[in-house]
Amino acid sequence: MAGNLFIVSAPSGAGKTTLVKMLLERDSGIRLSVSTTTRAPRPGEVNGREYHFVDAPVFLARREHAWIEQQMAAGQDILLEIDWQGAQQVRQLFPGSIGIFILPPSLEELERRLRGRGQDNAEIIARRTAAALDEMRHVREFDYVIINNKLPEAIEDLQTVVRSVRLRTASQLDRHRALFAFLEQDT
Repeated sequence: MAGNLFIVSAPSGAGKTTLVKMLLERDSGIRLSVSTTTRAPRPGEVNGREYHFVDAPVFLARREHAWIEQQMAAGQDILLEIDWQGAQQVRQLFPGSIGIFILPPSLEELERRLRGRGQDNAEIIARRTAAALDEMRHVREFDYVIINNKLPEAIEDLQTVVRSVRLRTASQLDRHRALFAFLEQDT
């Protein structure tokens, strides 16, 4: 039985982290793959929650995709919360992965959200907005797009994507082998 690999990407301020957290709370059948990094933890980050913080030799020795392959082979759905560049790399390793891109409803709303965080000055917000525009240009590289205008609708859309992938014929054939084997005997 094979699980699905979901990749969720978004520009800063689109609500990706909030949506992913809500999805994981509502769907016990999906697990978050925690990425590994060599950078130091930021304030409030916990090793093993946001990232696995390791030194360079450990980083080089680890092969994150081996864990993903093991989990998927056991039928577990996996979610990666990564940027568009990481999504490109993962999709080369896992061509059957499902790419989901989260967008804000407008550039004005994106800027409002970034300002509303109260963490950054005007110069940093301008840089983040420019970076977000660059990221949003890659939206066509994804299978699904969710506009995060109203949070309840956006989480429903994300759950619908997950459900629809699980209902694909290939997924159903894999999950219900005995039934399909019986049906094939009659043909």
